[in-house]
Amino acid sequence: MAEQAREIAAGYASDGAALELGAVVISGETDAEARVRLPLATLNRHGLVAGATGTGKTKTLQLIAEQLSTAGVPVLMADIKGDLSGLSRPGETSDKLAKRATELADDWQPTACPVQFLSIGSGGLGVPVRATITGFGPILLSKVLGLNETQESTLGLIFHWADTQGLALLDIKDLRSVIQHLTSDEGKADLSGIGGVSSSTAGVILRALVNLESQGGDTFFGEPELDVADLMRQVDGRAVINLLEVGDLQTKPALFSTFLMWLLAELFEHLPEEGDLDKPKLVFFFDEAHLLFDGASKAFVERITQTVKLIRSKGVGVFFCTQLPTDLPNPVLSQLGARIQHALRAFTPDDAKALAQTVKTYPRTPHYELGEALTSLGIGEAIVTVLSERGAPTPVAWTRLRPPRSLMDTIGPEAIAQAARDSDLHGRYAETIDRESAYEKLTAKVSGAEQPSAEAEEPRQEPPAKAEPGLVEQVLGNSAVKSFLRSAASALGREITRGMFGTARRRR
Repeated sequence: MAEQAREIAAGYASDGAALELGAVVISGETDAEARVRLPLATLNRHGLVAGATGTGKTKTLQLIAEQLSTAGVPVLMADIKGDLSGLSRPGETSDKLAKRATELADDWQPTACPVQFLSIGSGGLGVPVRATITGFGPILLSKVLGLNETQESTLGLIFHWADTQGLALLDIKDLRSVIQHLTSDEGKADLSGIGGVSSSTAGVILRALVNLESQGGDTFFGEPELDVADLMRQVDGRAVINLLEVGDLQTKPALFSTFLMWLLAELFEHLPEEGDLDKPKLVFFFDEAHLLFDGASKAFVERITQTVKLIRSKGVGVFFCTQLPTDLPNPVLSQLGARIQHALRAFTPDDAKALAQTVKTYPRTPHYELGEALTSLGIGEAIVTVLSERGAPTPVAWTRLRPPRSLMDTIGPEAIAQAARDSDLHGRYAETIDRESAYEKLTAKVSGAEQPSAEAEEPRQEPPAKAEPGLVEQVLGNSAVKSFLRSAASALGREITRGMFGTARRRR
């Protein structure tokens, strides 16, 4: 048995730095010297952590995240159940933990990590994270709103008009005011020649915006917008783990999953090309990944696939976390080099089908019958295969995983809220800023249109004598100069260009 274990472990040997996952198990016996490792240099080839509820996925994420932090690689991950907040505290020993460490010859020492707690909008425990409507773009917003292709096309037209007019869509009331303007008698003329916004489609979008507000969208969309550079910080030589606290996921699943995609798109747009690195610049964990693909159009999935494929050159690794590999579309699944599969359950015909499909995605192995192995794994065990440093898949390894060194429990909501208040990001993002944007400009335009009729009722007064215009007034009054200024203003309005996901591409 030891010989087989060492044969498997030989495929995981690496010259560069690597994450220590655990040790090979053969016929129920753990060989502590047969180590299973994940090279840092291959993490930008992405990965998958999957398994049924209660099989240890969260602890695997914790194990990987704390090692990345020690290696100086920032991490972004969602904390849906609150369990990952323990990353910020040293672990506590127990008989069970000591036994696992002994089996793996692991010199376990309690260690805390630098953690930044974030929340979607201002309704959570962490530092509020926001995006502007303009920055989010029409494609991702359509996914959040649940629009069909026709409605998405109309929303894209609305964004196009606002972009060309230089109207900043910062929050929901800005978008609502633009839609109401474009469906008014005056606004319909603004879209002549490029289509229009039907009242029925506008009604659907407006009602969807109301639902989005009730799900917390009113506190998420606005300023200050998150700067992705704040996700890539170091503290005393260790990288910060950014934890997105999502305790009420069931109330806003679409907003949560699409927000993560927006962050990924932001990273893609703003990070420079890096090529192959010794270690990634950031690793992004996409938890509850199935939510992103629920109801997604073919075009949306194609954009996700393209982003995942291209962002590796920016030095970003993406790990999708879900219960079944079949939750992900095949084009996305084919991009994932590392596979950490916890136990699967086969209680129903659908479960059995998913199990058979999962087995087919692994390299063939003479050491395990994978169908049986995947249903026999214990808690904290996984079937693993990754990409070696030379880019080839490693042998399939039944792996007993190392225990995390940080606390494997929640630290509680009060401690999370206090840590967020103590953060140096709190002063930058805590308060919402509501500067002049589309809502104020369109409101002022309507008020200005109504003003002359009110003034007409007042007695006419002779205007005061005007002084001779100075040089500046003469220049600004020149018709050629006025025309130039109008053209310049239009050009500035068109400076908003959009990336692969329709997100605004801005200079930082």
